[in-house]
Amino acid sequence: MPNLLRRLLPLLFLVGLGWFLWTKVRPALADFENPLNPAPRITVTHNTVLQKVEALGRMELVRYEFRDVVEYKKSTYRFLPDAKVALIVAGNAIGCLDLRKLRPQDVVMEGDSIVRVALPAPELCVWQIDHSKSKVYSIENGFFQDAELVDAGYKYAEQNVRRAALNSGILAQTEQNAQQILKPMLETMTGRRVILSRQMQNPTMPARR
Repeated sequence: MPNLLRRLLPLLFLVGLGWFLWTKVRPALADFENPLNPAPRITVTHNTVLQKVEALGRMELVRYEFRDVVEYKKSTYRFLPDAKVALIVAGNAIGCLDLRKLRPQDVVMEGDSIVRVALPAPELCVWQIDHSKSKVYSIENGFFQDAELVDAGYKYAEQNVRRAALNSGILAQTEQNAQQILKPMLETMTGRRVILSRQMQNPTMPARR
């Protein structure tokens, strides 16, 4: 029996050593199990830097949405036809009040039942193209400048959203919505009747000669 154990001990030692080495080497060999489709290795490196902190006080009160078909034409060469791009454009504009412009003298208490608040003038705070709902319909005679032509067309369309919003009365609608939204909210908070008005603009002083 002792002789048998002496003979088996080296064999058991080799089996144990082989198992130990296999458990250590197997993870490193995992990629070679299928060399045609190895497991992907992903490495992400980033360095996020905070560049600006801005206090927000704009109260968005109305959103206008627009849809337009824009044909943008550009004359490039004298003897060649004009380059043209047709865009189907979706855009939106937002009217707001910038409450950061509210001054202490703009809030006046009258007795025990009335508070007067002079609000800043309404603004068009956002106008933009919704690229997820817009698309290029056609391009003609781009002459290898299709990307620049499309970009110029979208920039024109974005400015047209601003013009359309102002012409559609978005500022007046913003002021009207401020009366409908802010008045009951302030009356609930103060327990007084609230009268909203527009801030008085400081008169422009004539230039001294």
